[in-house]
Amino acid sequence: MRTLTIIILLLSTSIVTIRGQSSVTDDTLARKLTSGQVIFGLFSGEKTPEQGARMAGYSKLDFVFYSLERGPFDLERMQAYEEGMANAGKAHPILLRIPPIRADRQAAHLRTGQGLDAGAVGLVFPHLESAEDARLAVAAVHTKGKTWPDSDAALLSMLLIEDQVGIDHVREIVSTPGVSIVSPGPGDLRQVYEGDTLKVENAIQTVLSACKEFNVPCGITAGTEDIADRIAQGFRVIILTAPEALTIGRLAAGRRN
Repeated sequence: MRTLTIIILLLSTSIVTIRGQSSVTDDTLARKLTSGQVIFGLFSGEKTPEQGARMAGYSKLDFVFYSLERGPFDLERMQAYEEGMANAGKAHPILLRIPPIRADRQAAHLRTGQGLDAGAVGLVFPHLESAEDARLAVAAVHTKGKTWPDSDAALLSMLLIEDQVGIDHVREIVSTPGVSIVSPGPGDLRQVYEGDTLKVENAIQTVLSACKEFNVPCGITAGTEDIADRIAQGFRVIILTAPEALTIGRLAAGRRN
């Protein structure tokens, strides 16, 4: 317990330097979510300024899903990507996926602070397994005096449940105070259940059910064929597998802004 308390304090301290950076862009996602809207993101693609400039062309996008879960934790490259978007006229908010907390809790708190300092407005924590993991993630993205679901929250936490142990503890994870978004990870769950589509879908629906129970926005990946169905089921944070799905999704969600 003492170790957990120290890590939470370190996590909270690590974001102090970026709290003054909050802007209208930073809190747009929180405002949309607290008003009940569905929001749409797109995988970053190549991590280059040129790809950032192309991403800026999707003017109706709400965020970019940028993963540094594997490989070098290269935040300078992410910032160059952000500059590419800004120079092209549309700097979408970035949700940054970092390596799992379970791999190294000390490293996770350092990466969280570094990612926020580099400009991410939300941290994505893969392979969440427990309420303890969730508490650490929430502590990493608190704004001073503002915790989710406050619409003025400048920073968001997105927790990915991608393993059987996470499914087993889904209610305690989702019910953790301050959690912004929880999402099942279909790709990893397909590996967990060895391609059994029924088991994968049951796990996805288990996460969605817990999110509805505790009034936490639920995320999912979706493409042109299933995005309307996922929105109808109640998913509210959609990570697009193809940019063409954005128009379909916005229409299904009744988004006009």
